[in-house]
Amino acid sequence: MEKLKSIVEDALGELDGSFPADQAGKVARVIEAAVIRGMLEGQHRAVDACKEIGETEQVVAHKVATAIREKNDLLIVNLSSLR
Repeated sequence: MEKLKSIVEDALGELDGSFPADQAGKVARVIEAAVIRGMLEGQHRAVDACKEIGETEQVVAHKVATAIREKNDLLIVNLSSLR
């Protein structure tokens, strides 16, 4: 969670002076949404890869996919609480 805040703050620092100060919140939300979309895409690819393995590994793949989804859900809840 703190890492995402750091990413957004760094990005805003790079854009310093590129937009009016009253737009900083909007820019932060756009950056946050882009990071979340990128993270979700990576998670979906990981889950898809788990689904493609052989049947004997399906139990392990299911556990991994479940763990990924749980972490993903927790991240989204935490990010939503920041707003």
